[in-house]
Amino acid sequence: MIKVGIVGYGNLGRGVCLATAKAEDIECVGVFTRRAVDSVKPVTGYNVYSVDDLPKFKGKIDVLILCGGSATDLPATTANYIKDFNTVDSFDTHAKIPEYFDKLDKIAKENGTLGAISIGWDPGIFSMARILFGSVLPDGKDYTFWGKGVSQGHSDAIRRIAGVKNAIQYTVPKEDALKRVRGGENPELSVREKHSRECFVVAEDNADKARIEKEIKEMPNYFADYDTTVHFISEDELKKNHSKLSHGGVVIRSGKTTEENSELLQLSLTLDSNPEFTGSVLTAYARAIYRLYKKGETGVKTVFDIPLKYLYPKDPDDAFKTLL
Repeated sequence: MIKVGIVGYGNLGRGVCLATAKAEDIECVGVFTRRAVDSVKPVTGYNVYSVDDLPKFKGKIDVLILCGGSATDLPATTANYIKDFNTVDSFDTHAKIPEYFDKLDKIAKENGTLGAISIGWDPGIFSMARILFGSVLPDGKDYTFWGKGVSQGHSDAIRRIAGVKNAIQYTVPKEDALKRVRGGENPELSVREKHSRECFVVAEDNADKARIEKEIKEMPNYFADYDTTVHFISEDELKKNHSKLSHGGVVIRSGKTTEENSELLQLSLTLDSNPEFTGSVLTAYARAIYRLYKKGETGVKTVFDIPLKYLYPKDPDDAFKTLL
C-alpha cells in the first residue's frame, strides 16, 4: 500500500480525502492541519494531526499531498515539506511555475526526495493537451478557455486580502471569442478578450470595500489583466447562491495540415466539483511519484515528465493490454 498524508483540509483537502478513499492501493495515514485538531472532521473519518507533528512521520509517509493555496501558502511551505517527504501539489500560478520549479528541484535533489508540482487540470491535464496538440499540429494556435466556474486559486487569493471574510470567484469565457476560435478564424486574443472575472465578496464589518475592490482588480497574475466585476454580498447569500464549486473548460488547437485542410483539436472538461476532480488528479500523481521514487528518481517533475502508465491504478506494465 502507498501511504499518503494530506496537508490541509479545505475544499481541496476534502476532495483528496474522497479520492484516496476510493483508491485500493492507497492508505491515508492522516490529515495534517494548522487549525485546532478537534475542529477538523474529515468526511472519510481519517485521523487528524497538527502539522507540527509531521516530523514524527518522516519515513512513515510515502507521499505528502499538499492542499494549500498558490497565492501565499504553497510558496511559503512546500520548500520545507519536500526536505523530508515526497510531495505532490497543485500550484497554479502559471507565470511563477518556472521559479517555483527551480527552487524546489534544487532542495529535493539535495535531500533525496521527489516532488510533482502544478498537478491538476490546468496546469495539469490541459497542459498535456497543449503539448500533445501542438506537437501533432504545429501549424496552428492554442486557445484555452476556462469556465464558467469557480476558480479555487483565485477565490483563495481574494480571501487573503485584509478585510475579506469570504469570497468566491467565477471565471467566465467570452462567447464571442470562443465562437471565433471554433469557427477557425485563428484570432489573436488577449487574456482580457478571452475571459472576464466575477467576484462575490463577503466583507468584514466596517471593512473598506473600496480598498478591497481596488486590491482585487489590481492583483497581478490574478485579476489585473482581466475585466473584473466585484459584488459585495452577505454571508447568507454566498452560502445560498455560490456554494457549488463547479468548473470546466476547453483546450483548442486550431490549424492546418495543408492550405486546403483545417483541423480542430479539443479537450473539454465539465466538472460538478472542481476540488473533488482536482483531488482525484493529485491522488493519481501521488501514485506515480511513489512508483518513480522507488525507481530512484529525485528532484521535481511536472506532468510533462511523468509517463502516463505510472498513474494507472493497476499494474502499469499491463496498461497497454487494455488501454492502448
